[in-house]
Amino acid sequence: MAKTKVGIIFGGKSAEHEVSLQSAKNIVEAIDRNKYDVVLIGIDKDGKWHLNNEDSYLLNAENPKLIELNKSNDMIALVPGESENQLIHAASARQLDQLDVVFPIVHGTSGEDGSLQGMLRIANIPFVGSSVLGSSVSMDKDIAKRLLKESNINVAKGLAYTRAKKPQINYKEAAEYLGVPMFIKPANQGSSVGVSKVSTKAEFEAGVEFAFQFDHKIIIEENLVGREIECSVLGNAEPKASLLGEILPQTEFYSYESKYIDEKGADLAIPADITNEMTKRMQEVAVNAFEALQCEGLSRVDFFLTDEGTIYVNEVNTLPGFTKISMYPKLWEISGISYPELISELIELAIERQQNDSMLKNTVWDH
Repeated sequence: MAKTKVGIIFGGKSAEHEVSLQSAKNIVEAIDRNKYDVVLIGIDKDGKWHLNNEDSYLLNAENPKLIELNKSNDMIALVPGESENQLIHAASARQLDQLDVVFPIVHGTSGEDGSLQGMLRIANIPFVGSSVLGSSVSMDKDIAKRLLKESNINVAKGLAYTRAKKPQINYKEAAEYLGVPMFIKPANQGSSVGVSKVSTKAEFEAGVEFAFQFDHKIIIEENLVGREIECSVLGNAEPKASLLGEILPQTEFYSYESKYIDEKGADLAIPADITNEMTKRMQEVAVNAFEALQCEGLSRVDFFLTDEGTIYVNEVNTLPGFTKISMYPKLWEISGISYPELISELIELAIERQQNDSMLKNTVWDH
């Protein structure tokens, strides 16, 4: 039986480029080679696509602070509308072998915000994870929280401002509404990129400037005091939730470095020390949030759990990290799905969705 040819797309132009490289490395090392052949496609920080060899696609692979994409001289391009051989070598226009499915592990903007997903849909290539709508609304924290609230899911109280509304941002008004400290975040970044915890007017103004460096819209949120709980969700039409994990930050908050670079930046309690009743409640909320945001394939749902037992959804991440200290695969491991099995299931879910989509009519009139 022929193996399924899986294209792993990684890197990208976002601030999470290096995290994506680490995620790709983990997937490449764990994928079942008895079932899958791997094609590596690295996107550099300029947005160019490189066809990479497995033995040389990364530089400084063991150092998360210095890891780099090893750019190849073999650039590739996409040909929209082709039913097969959608990818070609840019210099020669020679066709690349047909990919059966793509695992896009490009974190952040242009990777998990629906951009890459839309391109893959136009190319008619099955891909792992949420499609355009679920990806884009989950990436925008402002829009996601509006939809979650509409679904009667608790979220932090907050304010949202575009760059055009920047003159309206006022420390005193925000502090009176949200209290201090507050969090200031880019609306369309993940992994704590551009996030500040602020208590004073000077910190507030610096945090606003910092967040606007990463996005044209920012959100300012109240500081929720509670345990930081995470749940992994897997599936398409019938998603299932994993056991829960707890983040125990050793720094001021669970920052970008704590997640991906500083292994001592946070302790992970896996599984979380939570009652069975609360676990079931949070699993139900995780699945409800997954469905409310039109997610597919996989997502990690991040919660705050207060001492009073109130559950708040902080974020739904549609392409969570697959690094060696990432929560998503660890939670499925303790829930009974090994890392290689998880990758295989995600690939099968991608193919299943493509098959379901192919049954839809694309013409009004029958001929």
